Amino acid sequence: MADEYDIGPDPSLLLVDDDEIFLNRLARAMEKRGFQVTRALSVAEARAAVQVRAPAFAVVDLRLEDGNGLDVVDALREARENTRIVVLTGYGAIATAVAAIKMGATDYLAKPADADDVMHALLSRGETLPPPPEAPMSADRVRWEHIQRVYEQCDRNVSETARRLHMHRRTLQRILAKRSPR
Repeated sequence: MADEYDIGPDPSLLLVDDDEIFLNRLARAMEKRGFQVTRALSVAEARAAVQVRAPAFAVVDLRLEDGNGLDVVDALREARENTRIVVLTGYGAIATAVAAIKMGATDYLAKPADADDVMHALLSRGETLPPPPEAPMSADRVRWEHIQRVYEQCDRNVSETARRLHMHRRTLQRILAKRSPR
């Protein structure tokens, strides 16, 4: 897999995400693609890693337990101006995308993004867009994933999840009772 991409002479990659399972899965996938991965679960860990060695590449979650991923983007830009940074978030909004790009991020991806999406975003050069994914998630699946994420963040409280999603509680219960779409 690493043969089809040109990572360059410095394969150092910093991954910052507070979802440890996602972080480990993405780290393994990026290591298979030829990167030397450093993992961080928080803004504090990421800043410490940047002080030890500023990476050539970084993937930073926007919302972290102890702060904002844009603080990590700022620290990366101060430590190494040419770091290629992809901001990754489950809460895609135009305002945050613009803020991330203005602060120096190379690209902005909404979760769920797979390792190939991240790889294309990290290595794309110029104004060309990466090719569309071979098998993108259906809109129903993306919606279901978002509902599940909010449900888990609300400690599996249906009423609170429904309130945050601006949905009727019984509608949400019906959605949660169904299997995930493909």
